[in-house]
Amino acid sequence: MSLQLRLQYQRNQVADEVSAITAVVRPILEGLLYALKGDVVAEVGGHEAVKLKMLPRLYRPGDRDCGICFEYAVHNALNRGEATVVERLEDAMKACRVPGVDPASLLFGLEKSGAFGLIDTVKNSLTDDSRLLTGARSQPPKLKRYINSIAAAFRKNDERALLPSSMSGLWKADLFVGHTDADRWVATTVKINPNHLEGASGLRIGIVPAREGASDIVRRDDSRNLVICPLPHDGAFMEVFYQGWGVVQQFMAADAFVPSEVRLPRQAERQVARYLEDRREFGVLDVIDALIPLAQPELLETEKMNAELISESATKPTLDAVVAPMPETKG
Repeated sequence: MSLQLRLQYQRNQVADEVSAITAVVRPILEGLLYALKGDVVAEVGGHEAVKLKMLPRLYRPGDRDCGICFEYAVHNALNRGEATVVERLEDAMKACRVPGVDPASLLFGLEKSGAFGLIDTVKNSLTDDSRLLTGARSQPPKLKRYINSIAAAFRKNDERALLPSSMSGLWKADLFVGHTDADRWVATTVKINPNHLEGASGLRIGIVPAREGASDIVRRDDSRNLVICPLPHDGAFMEVFYQGWGVVQQFMAADAFVPSEVRLPRQAERQVARYLEDRREFGVLDVIDALIPLAQPELLETEKMNAELISESATKPTLDAVVAPMPETKG
């Protein structure tokens, strides 16, 4: 019999600082756009009509803004193959016994003004055979069938009692992460403040920033019934996220112009602010799309191959695929 190998090569070197910050500024802008109050967005004609120069005037800073943008940034980083995020989430999914090798994220946070659009996007991304791994010792439920019920449970307390007990806390999910090849998913909560992390029935993974001086290994927290997935800081995802958050906040405070040098002294950060100022007359969603070529490209490329197994046992192996990270090749 053969074993499928999937070798993950680092396709590109870690990009220059400007490209890395640009990559994380895109989901931050998206997070702020969808954090706007629904009635304000409706007044200007919908999210598509909000120009970048209007964002500072419509935006009202709130305690949860950074957290919402963190959710978008993690979701985006996983889907574009940001190595330090993909590696940690793969370890967390392995702890949850999620089969498959092609990682993906579905954004599901229901507290945002564009939540109904997110629900439709999730439903369209799932298949009729998409299964949710809740951790219960039973047949994994078909996720697509329950999406509307989960959304209703977020809006109304009495709807929560109608969910199966193994899924009763799914209305707290921010992401569904999983592997598209196996079509198996786990509900995930994302918190910028680790102190706010809470477990709930059906939630499997908790994503938080790594704490200074504390262990950043993926681990199981029995008190919350979650696999904790800390994202590293120095020279990695969290450092770039906070840089991007600072650029956007200073840009907004300067009414969508490049801030003064004292407010944004680093050249790389000022360059990203210039990218934004040059596009201030365009819609936020168009700007997010226009920045794709300027952002850090995907880091991981997967090569599939089959390897013949030579077994000294009559027992059939239970493993049919292996993911192997490979070092970057030069030349």
